[in-house]
Amino acid sequence: MPGHPINLCKPMSRRTAHGLALAAIIAFCAATAIGQTAKPHVQKHESRHEIDQLEETWRQAMLKGNTAVMSNLLADDYMAITASGTLQTKEQAIDSIRSGRMHFTTLDISDRKVRFYGSTALVTSVADVQGTTGDGDVSGSYRYTRVYVRNATGAWKIVSFEFNKIREPGDHAERK
Repeated sequence: MPGHPINLCKPMSRRTAHGLALAAIIAFCAATAIGQTAKPHVQKHESRHEIDQLEETWRQAMLKGNTAVMSNLLADDYMAITASGTLQTKEQAIDSIRSGRMHFTTLDISDRKVRFYGSTALVTSVADVQGTTGDGDVSGSYRYTRVYVRNATGAWKIVSFEFNKIREPGDHAERK
């Protein structure tokens, strides 16, 4: 009878047995669906936290000229496109920091956005910098894109970096 507790000692009707089986299947499916939808959200949150930490590690390494940390952050096949449009390998980037040709006294980051595509993270931000490179003073505001890829060991590595100076309306870049 509906509304009465089921006595498991008495034989169950087929209708009751089917109802219980259906309820168990629905409960299992609901629990599985909840677990599957929550898991990617948790993983994405954890990955976002990891990328935020790596971005701060990168910032500190650049300010301190820490080539050991930079070497660990950059993938072996790392490739950057500098503000002047030249390509820079991992070895060239590390050498530029080690030699002092690239030195920053200020590196403030804002407007960070992180997007995930499988095992790839795309970071865009604004960097307000004071510093020098082999080309001279590079102080100003830059918008950059950095690409991280999770490698086979599960570590995030920077594979690409590109930055461009933010120009105010009316500023014109000199062309050579």
